[in-house]
Amino acid sequence: MKWNAWGDPAAAKPLSEGIRALLAQALGVAEVDRPELPLDEVRVRACTLAETDRAALAGLVGAPHCSTDDHARLLRAGGKSTPDLLRRADRGAQDAPDAVLTPGTEEEIAEILRYCSEHGIAVVPFGGGTSVVGGLDPIRGPFAAAITLDLRRFDRLLDFDEVSGEAELGAGVTGPQAEALLGEHGFSLGHFPQSFEFATIGGFAATRSSGQDSAGYGRFDDMIRGLTAVTPAGVLELGRAPESAAGPDLRELIVGSEGVFGIITRVRLRVHPVPATTRYEAWSFPDFSTGAAALRAVVQTGTGPTVIRLSDEAETGVNLATTEHIGAQQITGGCLAVTLFEGTAEHTASRHAETRALLEVHGATSLGEEPARAWEQGRFAAPYLRDALLASGALCETLETATSWSNLAALKAAVTAALTESLAESGTPALVMCHISHVYPTGASLYFTVVAGQRGDTPAEVIAQWGAVKRAASAAIMRTGGTITHHHAVGADHRPWMTDEVGELGVQILRAVKESLDPAGILNPGKLIP
Repeated sequence: MKWNAWGDPAAAKPLSEGIRALLAQALGVAEVDRPELPLDEVRVRACTLAETDRAALAGLVGAPHCSTDDHARLLRAGGKSTPDLLRRADRGAQDAPDAVLTPGTEEEIAEILRYCSEHGIAVVPFGGGTSVVGGLDPIRGPFAAAITLDLRRFDRLLDFDEVSGEAELGAGVTGPQAEALLGEHGFSLGHFPQSFEFATIGGFAATRSSGQDSAGYGRFDDMIRGLTAVTPAGVLELGRAPESAAGPDLRELIVGSEGVFGIITRVRLRVHPVPATTRYEAWSFPDFSTGAAALRAVVQTGTGPTVIRLSDEAETGVNLATTEHIGAQQITGGCLAVTLFEGTAEHTASRHAETRALLEVHGATSLGEEPARAWEQGRFAAPYLRDALLASGALCETLETATSWSNLAALKAAVTAALTESLAESGTPALVMCHISHVYPTGASLYFTVVAGQRGDTPAEVIAQWGAVKRAASAAIMRTGGTITHHHAVGADHRPWMTDEVGELGVQILRAVKESLDPAGILNPGKLIP
């Protein structure tokens, strides 16, 4: 991934005329041309790792796998949130880890953690670099130095059990690599978050990732059958059988722990045969509440779409769901829903027919296949649009939450109002869009996209502008009964709300686990635990 943008530079796209017009007319954004800071002009914070420590760590992994090179450090400077990208437009010194280690075995990781515990060096695990909640920031806390531990060499299919439908993958395997490795056996994982192209198996597990096909295959934590994690206190090998009543499920200590308890090195996952057929259908609803009721009926009936999602009126109006045509008026009025069905020909036909009948009863009008196919073709491209918007003087960011069906409308209204009012206070109108991306029998997620005008002459001022907006939206989420995060994780950004999320006793439990597994506190300081 590019150090100061979302992903592959070759995939970047300029803003369309439709988007330029929308920015000018609706948001009053006067387009600017902000030249990118040339890489040779970027200043990186001086390395604070003592030479004796660098030499010792290099001895553990081999000199080629221990780098203090500024470019290597810069590539692991953090994640890809809007504040991250704004920060990288600053001409001041960029913060970065003091060294990058790429171990190749669990034994090397154990030795690294032992050394860093004894010598007071923070360790930040790194997979694909896609965090949008400050999960990769090289926060040093009480330590003089911080290193990044990059899992890219853990990149193999370690075991495949066709009979059981299980596969064990290294933590550094990316989404595309997983599909390729499994595809050689005729199988698929079916986990497709927007970060799919770059994020890794270990990152998916550490953040409780949820993919766009979750209606059919579940969240990533639903797929996990076992895992291995190296901690400063020892190695955890968890998940002996598909289900167990042997006390609390200790996998849950590591899944979602964001690298603060241990380094995930391998994950055993439920996999499925590559689908024989795929069916598509898009729908229009007269309004968001009607569409939400229809999605609830589908999931509570259990008709089984692989994908089902609903855009609100604002998101439908700018055609955000079909990213290749954003800003082009293709669907007039109402709310766009997308459905997709995978499996055998007979299975997809039956599930499609049952879902179609339910949606029609609940007020849906079919739009045919094309909008659903367009969504699938462009579903990983939206972050590239954000890069272009930020460069043009617009502010663009996302946030997400989840709640029960009965509370969905109230939560959506509260967060929309908080975003709109807070941005108005900063002096800009806002376009707030929302969609339901994940559904469950008792509730659903809400995913918000916000576009407004940047206010401030420096990146730091724009970051402060968004910080106030994010705090207002987070307060509204907690006040209205939502969760602070459904799938983006906690990181540093959501950490202030964790006590509200799990309570004082819950925080004490997290701290006790931290003390047991990482008594020196070196693993990913400043994340998850208040």
